[in-house]
Amino acid sequence: MARPKEYTDREDGKVVIKKYANRRLYDTEKSSYVTLQDLAERVKLNEDFVVLDAKTGEDLTRSVLTQIIVEEETKGENLLPVDFLKQIIGFYGENVGNIVPQYLEHSMNVFKENQDRMSQYMNEALSKQTNALSTLEDMSKANMELFEKTMQNTASMMQPFSRDEDKTKPMSSFPFDPASQMKAMQEQMQVMQKTLSEMMKTDKKDK
Repeated sequence: MARPKEYTDREDGKVVIKKYANRRLYDTEKSSYVTLQDLAERVKLNEDFVVLDAKTGEDLTRSVLTQIIVEEETKGENLLPVDFLKQIIGFYGENVGNIVPQYLEHSMNVFKENQDRMSQYMNEALSKQTNALSTLEDMSKANMELFEKTMQNTASMMQPFSRDEDKTKPMSSFPFDPASQMKAMQEQMQVMQKTLSEMMKTDKKDK
C-alpha cells in the first residue's frame, strides 16, 4: 500500500531517508541530502534507518543496502567470494523458503557477537606466537564446510527427479529435512562459540 507523500521523519523509530527519482537521498530528520557512503557509515555505527520512495512511500531499504554492498565490492575489498555469489544467485526462484536467509542471518549474528573477542584473541596469539591461529582457521573451515553441505543438500532436493520411481517417493523419504538442517547449523555455531570462549579462558589462565 502506497504511503502519502507527507510522512514523519521517523518510521517505527527509524530515521526516514527519502529517495527521489534522480537517485538523490534525503535525510528527513536532519533536513539534508546524504550519499550511499554516508549511509554505509551509519550502518557501521548501528544507526537504524529506512529508505522510502519519495513519491510512493515504497520501502527501498533492501535495494539501497544492496547498492552499498556493490559499491564496496568494486573498491577492491572483496568480502563476497565468486562461488558464494553464484550459489546465492542459483537459489533465486527456487522454493527454498527461509532456509538460506535464516542460515546467513544466524551466521552473521554469531560472527558479530564474537568479532571483538576473536580480534583480541588473534592479536594476543600473534604476540605470543602460539598455534591459536591454526585453531581459528580450522573453526572457519568447519563453518564453511557446513555451509557448502547445506547448499548442496538444498540444491539436490530442488533438482527435478530423473527417474520415474523417484516421482512416487514421498518427500519424507528423502534425507534432507530443513528443520533438522537448521538445528544442526545452530548447534555447529554454538560449538564454535563455546570453543572460542574456552580458548579465551585458557589464554587468561596462562598469563
